[in-house]
Formats: sequence, structure tokens, C-alpha cells
Amino acid sequence: MKKIGFVGLGKLGMPCAEAFATKYETSGYDVAPVTSDTVAVKDNIKDVVESSDIIFIAVPTPHDPKYDGSQPISHLENKDFDYSIVIDVCKEVNEHATKQQLVVLISTVLPGTTRKNFINLLLNTRFIYNPYLIAMGSVSWAMVNPEMVIIGTEDGSETTDAKELIDVYKEIMQNDPRYVVGTWDEAEAIKIFYNTFISAKIGLVNMIQDVAEKSGNINVDVVTNALKHSTMRITGHKYLTAGMGDAGPCHPRDNIALRYMAQELGLNYDLFDAIMGAREIQAKNIATRLCRLAGEYNLPIYIHGKAYKPNVPYIDGSYSLLIGHYIENEYNNKVTYIDPETEDSTPTSVQGVVLLAHNQTVTYGYAGVTEEQKLYCEIEDGSIVVDPWRTYTTDNPKIMVVHYGNSRNRKF
Repeated sequence: MKKIGFVGLGKLGMPCAEAFATKYETSGYDVAPVTSDTVAVKDNIKDVVESSDIIFIAVPTPHDPKYDGSQPISHLENKDFDYSIVIDVCKEVNEHATKQQLVVLISTVLPGTTRKNFINLLLNTRFIYNPYLIAMGSVSWAMVNPEMVIIGTEDGSETTDAKELIDVYKEIMQNDPRYVVGTWDEAEAIKIFYNTFISAKIGLVNMIQDVAEKSGNINVDVVTNALKHSTMRITGHKYLTAGMGDAGPCHPRDNIALRYMAQELGLNYDLFDAIMGAREIQAKNIATRLCRLAGEYNLPIYIHGKAYKPNVPYIDGSYSLLIGHYIENEYNNKVTYIDPETEDSTPTSVQGVVLLAHNQTVTYGYAGVTEEQKLYCEIEDGSIVVDPWRTYTTDNPKIMVVHYGNSRNRKF
């Protein structure tokens, strides 16, 4: 039985390592103190490498935090990811690895980066580029139920190394995913353009939401439901529910990196810039609606959900924070966030204009979650609930509900 090692046991690496530990002896190392009931945490990279047959490198390729998308970023200079952590880890792994071992890099990089920056650092071992399509908040489930597994080899062929890695994955999978084998560069492109395609879909449906909100007599869900089921030319319904904008630690920064790549390649168009610009305008439109209601009814503003999605503590790229930025900086208004998963204190009840940013059924429906989003606190009489997902209802006549994006028969 293969022995698995992980260098990097953070919010992605640890749950992935623990998934392997259900079938394989698994060890790992992280610069931060971590503990696990199933993964043997080592004191250094050398110990992980020397005790493993397959070593996964799961370390970040960060941007400056200002690129995370929780503030406007479309006006910032183009910039690639920071690969220094991956480079340092590759060098150290190479010192202790042999040709009998397989090194697998899962970190997100721009197309061409592995061939240019990493492969010459790993001459003592065998190598696969294997990026993950995993969303925070459902890592443990998504790790063993992936849509596809991306395998990058030097020439794009299904090498012996690729087959070895595929066989290892098959032991832990709970579904039967596609195994897509391409060159390192193709694997890099699949990963990052997958994220950008999602960003584009979200931006487009939220543009429809803006039109519905401003024009009158349009329910955005009638329009998008028609598009979702148009399988002849529009494939798949995922990310075709208008609501909060694209968010999280990957998508905004990936678009900025791709904008940098478009500039470096001398392309004469910039779809990535349009995607990020639309994301920010859509956030400002929601902020405008909230502030208008708050002023008209003399109420404070609350955002129900500060993290970028429900049930996680991460605020990287939070769309709630982007809306809050416009509330505070464009309208000089105050906003209070309600989220038990973040460090903010959650009140037991509020009266005000409340934006329901979180909707776990929409967010985690692909993972089988059907339970409706529970409110983090009680909403008092005299409040106005603004729901961009258009699922919230109440029998209380003293609470007004705005289904943002549905302007049919709107009274206020």
C-alpha cells in the first residue's frame, strides 16, 4: 500500500490529507502548528519526504491581500501570483526525494508556470501537476466526489506516473469522476479557466438581476430558469441563480492573474477586466438599494453573512465586504455584519435593513445540501429583509421583504 505525504496542511491540504488517510498511511508537515487524528504530523519536510511514496505539495500561491476581492480591485495593476513558497518547497523536497517517489503539485498557477519555474527544481524525482477543483466549505466532500481529476504530464500522455496517481485516487473516491490528462500547461489552464468561467457565469446572471431590479415587471428567476434548462446551447444550471457576486479566495485573484497574463501575451481585449468591473458595479447596485431603504425608513444596515459563503470562517474575497465597502465609502453609512463563523459578535435579534447574503441551499446544493439557510439571529418587527436569492418568506406582516432581482408588482 502506498504511503502518502503532504507538504502544506492548511485549509485545503489538511482535509485532503485526511481523505487519503482513510485508505493510506498518511503524514504531513505545515509551518503552522496543526493536529490531526488520522494524519501523522511531522516536524519537517525531510521526514515527510523520506516516509512517503507520493508527496503532495499543497502550499499557497498568494496574491497581495488587496487582490482578494473584498474591496474593489478592477482598477489595480495586473499581477501574477507569488510562487516563492512553491519554489522554496520544491527545492527542499528535491533535496530528499528520489526517482522512486512521485511529487504532485496541486497549487494554482498560471499556464506555463510549471514548465518555466518548477520542473528544473525537481530533477531528482518524478513529477505530476494535479490542481484541485475544490471549494472551501466542502473540501472533505469534494475531495472524494470531484467532478473531474486533472492530471498534468510533460507531453500530455497518460504516463506510468499518471496511471499510478489515478489508481491511488480510485481507492478513496466515492463517485466515478472523469480523469482528464493533458500537458502541465493544459492542466494549469483547465484549473484557472474553470474558475474564470464560473466568474463569467455569475457576472452574467447578476447583470440580468440588475436589469430586472431596475426595469420593473421582471422576475430574474423566470429568466434564469429558462436559461438553466436550455441544454441545446446553454449547458448546465449551476451558477445560473442570480444572487450575491463571485467570491472566495480563488476567483477574484485568478481573474486578476489572468488579466496580467493577457497583458503579457499582448492580447487586445480584456474579458477578465470586464468580469471584475461588472462584479464591483453589481455590488455597488446592491449597496445603493440598501442605503436607499435605510434612509427612507430610518433604519440601520445589517449584512447577514460576512464570510464569503455559509458555514466557513473565511472572509477572503467576501462579496459581503465588497458591498460593505460601498455602503461605508460611497454613502458614508454604517454596516454591521452578522456571522457566527467569523470573529464578529452575533446579536440575538436586530431591527433594520437586513441583507441575506448567505444561502446554504444555493451554495451547497451540488453537495446534496437541501436544508434551508437558518437565520443567525431573530429579525424584529419593523425590519426590511433584502434577499438577493429570493427564497425568504415570512408570515409576519410587520417585516417587509424585498426579493432583489424580482421587480414584479414591487410596492417599495
